[in-house]
Amino acid sequence: MTNSCKGNINCKYPHVIITDRKEPTMLLKIRYDQEFQFINLNSEEKKQLMLSLSLDDCKELSEEECDKYIQTEFDNQFNKPEYNSWHKFYRHRGYSKSQLDDYDNSHDTIDINVPFMDEVMDDRVFYKGEIEITERMECEYICNWILKVLSKKPKWADAFISVRMYNIPIKKYASNIGISDTSIISKWIKRASSKLQKNYKNRHI
Repeated sequence: MTNSCKGNINCKYPHVIITDRKEPTMLLKIRYDQEFQFINLNSEEKKQLMLSLSLDDCKELSEEECDKYIQTEFDNQFNKPEYNSWHKFYRHRGYSKSQLDDYDNSHDTIDINVPFMDEVMDDRVFYKGEIEITERMECEYICNWILKVLSKKPKWADAFISVRMYNIPIKKYASNIGISDTSIISKWIKRASSKLQKNYKNRHI
């Protein structure tokens, strides 16, 4: 299974054991196809999202007002029903600041320090925020499916998500939950993997 939960992308399920997690401060609503999903953001992720959305700080707003402010702008940019992900993904092509205004050079805003998208090695830098959001949604969906399939075996689910998706060493994970024999964790993960593979064709995520 592909690891879609690298870095600071967190699953929203509190019983999944992840080390060094920051306390979530905002629940962000995201449209995915025709449904909505919710993602927990900690304070640092919240700041990063505001930068991605080009929003001012919330110093003069309460936490609740700030969350609403962020959600409203996120809805305007990404949650519209007519939102076309392909178009959004390529929205920068042909519109970088390096281009001259062919119609009115008097209003030219050329910046020679900003390259064309085709001039950089990896043009994902231009839509990093959107990629992170997509990865976060994928992580939430995968976690949701794993926990549903392994609903009767929560220990297996916790072990699988922590070790396979978050790359926590088995020895460290075992220590975190008070188990000295790491082979127990390995067996949980093996059994979880087997059950997930059997249910993969019937997944609804």
